[in-house]
Amino acid sequence: MSTSIFFIKFVAKRIGAAIAIVIGLTAVLFFLQSISHTNPVHAMLGAGATPKAIAAEEVKLGLNHPVIVQYFNYLNGLLHGNLGMSYRTRRPVASDLATYLPATLELAFYSLILAIVLGLLLGVLSAGEFKGTKVLRFVLVAGASTPQFLLAIGGLLLFYGKLNLLPATGRIGINNPPNGPTGFYTIDGLLNGNIGVTIDAFKYLLLPSFSVAISPAVSIGRVLRGSLIEAMGQDFIKTANSKGLSRFRVLIVHALRNSLGPALSMTGLQAGLMFAGVVVIEDVFAWPGIGYYTAQSIPSGDFPAIAGVTLVLGIGYVIINTLVDLAQIFADPRLRHLEMRKSSAKKPLSNLTPNAI
Repeated sequence: MSTSIFFIKFVAKRIGAAIAIVIGLTAVLFFLQSISHTNPVHAMLGAGATPKAIAAEEVKLGLNHPVIVQYFNYLNGLLHGNLGMSYRTRRPVASDLATYLPATLELAFYSLILAIVLGLLLGVLSAGEFKGTKVLRFVLVAGASTPQFLLAIGGLLLFYGKLNLLPATGRIGINNPPNGPTGFYTIDGLLNGNIGVTIDAFKYLLLPSFSVAISPAVSIGRVLRGSLIEAMGQDFIKTANSKGLSRFRVLIVHALRNSLGPALSMTGLQAGLMFAGVVVIEDVFAWPGIGYYTAQSIPSGDFPAIAGVTLVLGIGYVIINTLVDLAQIFADPRLRHLEMRKSSAKKPLSNLTPNAI
C-alpha cells in the first residue's frame, strides 16, 4: 500500500469514527432530555399556561410525534445550527453559545499553550537531570495535587488580595473592547491597533489559565520524561553521545522527536479534560464563557442550554483527539509503519489464493 493511499484511508477512518461518536452523543443527550422531569412546554410558557396554549406549543415543538421522529427532527435541527431555546434567557441556545464561546476558547487556548510549555520544560529538564529541575518539579506537582478551585482561590487571595498584582474577576477591564474579528481580546486588540487591550486581556488571563494548565502540564511532562528516558538508552542516542554532543542537544535534536508520540496522546486527552476544568474555573473567576453560562443554567433546570454546552464540548473533545491521532501518524515514522503493516495484513478473503486459505 502506498503512503498516500494509507493516509487517505487513515484520515477517512478517523473522521468516520469521530462522526459516529458525535451521533452517539446526540442520542444520549436526546434520551436524557426525554426522561428528564423538566417539561419544555411548561418551561417555555410558565405554570399559568392554558391547556390550549400547551397543546399548540407541543405541536410547534414537535412533541406530538413519536420519539424516533422527534430524535430525527432533533438531528435535523442540529445540522442547521438549531440547539433549541434556552428556558432561562429566552434566546436560541446557539446565539447564547456564540456570545459566550469565544471567551472559553481564548481561555482554553492559552491554558493549553501554557500546559504544553510547562510540560515540555518538566519532561526535558527532568530527563536531562539539569540544575533547578527539582524545584520546578516540586512546584508543578504540588500545584497539580491541589484541586483546581482551591488553587484558583489561593491565587486570588495571593495575587489579588495580598499583592494586588492581578485582577480578580471578569475578562477585561477596558470599557467597550473590540468585538472582532476573532473574538479573542488578545488578538483583536492587536488587529485594531490597541495594544492596551491586549495587555489588559493577558492580565485577566494569567490566573485562570495557570489554574487550568498546571495539572495537564504535569501529566504531559511525566509521560514525556518517561519516553525521553527510554529513548536515551537507544543505539542512535549512544551514537550521538559518542560524537561529543551536549546532553541538552542530544535530548532536543535526537531524542525529543522520537518521544513525542505518547506525549501527544496525553496532550489530546488532557486538552479534552481541560474543558471540564475550564467550566469550574470560569465560575470562580466569573469568566464570561460557556462554563459560567452553564453554572447559571443548572439551577434553573435549563436543559437545552446544558445539552448545547455538553454537545459543543463533546464535539471539541472528539475533534482534538482526532487531530492528535493524525499528528502522531505524521510525527512518528515508527507508528506510521506499524499502522501500514496492520492495514496491509487485513486483506479480504476474496484476495487470497486457495492455497493461502
